[in-house]
Amino acid sequence: MSRVVALAPINCSSSSLDAPMEEQHPSSTTLGHLLKCVGDAQGESPFDHIVEIAPPRSLPFLLAFSHITYRVKKRRRFCLRGDDHGYDSGGSGGDRVGGKVILDDICGEARDGEIMAVMGASGSGKSTLIDALANRMAKGSLKGSITLNGEQLESRLLKVISAYVMQDDLLFPMLTVKETLMFAADFRLPRTLSKSKKKLRVEALIDQLGLRSAAGTVIGDEGHRGVSGGERRRVSIGMDIIHDPILLFLDEPTSGLDSTSAFMVVKVLQRIAQSGSIVIMSIHQPSYRILGLLDQIIFLSKGRTAYSGPPSALPLFLSDFGRPIPESHNRTEFALDLIKELEIFPGGTRTLVEFNKSWQIRMRGDQTKPEFHGGKNLSLKEAITASVSRGKLVSGATNGGGGANSMVPTFANPFWVEMAVLARRSCTNSRRMPELFGIRLAAVVVTGVILATMFWRLDNSPRGVQERLGFFAFAMSTMFYTCADALPVFLQERYIFLRETAYNAYRRWSYVLAHAAVAIPSLILLSVVFAAITFWAVGLDGSFWFYVLIIVASFWAGSSFVTFLSGVVTHVMLGYTIVVAILAYFLLFSGFFISRDRIPVYWIWFHYLSLVKYPYEGVLHNEFDDPLKCFVRGIQMFDGTPLGMAPVAVKTNLLAGLSSSLGVNITANTCVTTGTDILRQQGITDLTKWECLWVTIAWGFLFRILFYFSLLLGSKNKRK
Repeated sequence: MSRVVALAPINCSSSSLDAPMEEQHPSSTTLGHLLKCVGDAQGESPFDHIVEIAPPRSLPFLLAFSHITYRVKKRRRFCLRGDDHGYDSGGSGGDRVGGKVILDDICGEARDGEIMAVMGASGSGKSTLIDALANRMAKGSLKGSITLNGEQLESRLLKVISAYVMQDDLLFPMLTVKETLMFAADFRLPRTLSKSKKKLRVEALIDQLGLRSAAGTVIGDEGHRGVSGGERRRVSIGMDIIHDPILLFLDEPTSGLDSTSAFMVVKVLQRIAQSGSIVIMSIHQPSYRILGLLDQIIFLSKGRTAYSGPPSALPLFLSDFGRPIPESHNRTEFALDLIKELEIFPGGTRTLVEFNKSWQIRMRGDQTKPEFHGGKNLSLKEAITASVSRGKLVSGATNGGGGANSMVPTFANPFWVEMAVLARRSCTNSRRMPELFGIRLAAVVVTGVILATMFWRLDNSPRGVQERLGFFAFAMSTMFYTCADALPVFLQERYIFLRETAYNAYRRWSYVLAHAAVAIPSLILLSVVFAAITFWAVGLDGSFWFYVLIIVASFWAGSSFVTFLSGVVTHVMLGYTIVVAILAYFLLFSGFFISRDRIPVYWIWFHYLSLVKYPYEGVLHNEFDDPLKCFVRGIQMFDGTPLGMAPVAVKTNLLAGLSSSLGVNITANTCVTTGTDILRQQGITDLTKWECLWVTIAWGFLFRILFYFSLLLGSKNKRK
């Protein structure tokens, strides 16, 4: 059943846009028509003019799906019971593979201007069908045909002209409602649109979603009070419809909401559909008011169609089946109860499924099929052209030549725009939670103060050399351990990232670059603070600024390493365990506990993979690279040996005897070990200090590249 709704003219005055949701006309206009209400002149208010717009015609889109079948492989467990021929169904393991049918021969049609709802009990296949139509299934696992205006939908085109709203509300907690929608507009709307037009779209969408009173309220989470559950759900929907998609898929958008909030959400979806979109959603058990907003419903029973058609025809269908709906019963509740009752018996709902097929054929034969939108069907390219001409923006779609795919760009904006928006959003969210950086800064300050007071004013004696080596090893490893707090950052954003990149809001490498760019300023600040606290207090030599640079490089490499792990490991506690273990191995093989020439040959490869090795060797070069600086003089060579406790006179006599034996005059003040000698003793002769710095920085870039590939491989967001 197709329904064409005439849209009323828009009044772009502030009183119209600020009107409560319930007072607005139920029809909704496209983004293009809303943008006609605003001028491009700088400083011009988008609400200064009233523009009357003629009612737009409904757009001719038809989504048809036929014989949709989805089967998952189910392994059978090997057992020793003879009656089972050595196999037991269920479980895992074994080498015989069975299959479980999740969707079985599902067919249907959805038109623009309509809401199609998929219903059924838990486990009936509702969400699976929505995922199948939204191209969220891996290739090869799904059978059947899905067409838009008779043309097969390619993945690239579908990502641009459609949107998918997940069941969970995945939002940044410290952004306001308006900021959340504004960032979505910056991602999904082309940069050719002026800032004023994007703001107008957001303002109009806030009114359309009924969020005017909550526009300045943060989203909130468990630790921060924010908007209500129904408002969160509408914000989630708003993020995905900001670019006016032709197809909108929603997985149980009313789940967890009270009846009033659920009704308001579906009312919003009705307005979206009437603006020229096809809306398909799954819903568990709609109320009577919600049922009145639906145009088409599909009842599923264990993956098969128990009923498909308008809600108004459901009583006739059940009456013809021999189970009429009592007057006091809700239609959908009765149908769901009937399906559940039939599933108990052998054969389940097979009778109802077969009756639905025959009933659908009979009903189509009894009535003349309505003409599609009162005219001949348009090709997909023609329909998109008509959509764009009307003003319905599809992420920067144009009226250019070529096929439908060539009309829509893969991404709405170039990568540098995406980077800027991502960086701005991340900074805004972080600025609202200063305690996160404050805790990290406090940890660095406390660590620096402890090290500075523990290793206060080290001298140039042999013991001072050993203490310097211990300080550098601990300090450099601390740089990496303090980076572990970067682990939960992406893990918290993972599902937001999956949601946004699934439909090409931005490129994955734009996210990687922005993620790195945002992290660098804080790393520089932490490095300068730690260096300033420890350099002079410990009594270090060499260049202070190189000391700062090597600490920055250490933070950079450590942050990149932890970020890469966050892209591979999906559990916080497991990630922390892996990070702590690997960093401990890095420290073990860094060359502090055992020098390079003493490491067994079968472990030497790990020495060169150690991230701690390069900054550790870099600071040692910075400290001991002066061949004129002496660290062991005369009798100090006996320190650390049993002779170290002998009187000075005895040590002097030993030096005199040693001098005569070697033929070299060695006095109590003769320099016997310089900084270069210490580097040679530690086996640090391969790289210069600048080479150590560049290698450390290169490790950071390598892990950022690996992070990108982990996102590329791990964010397919499709069922197998």
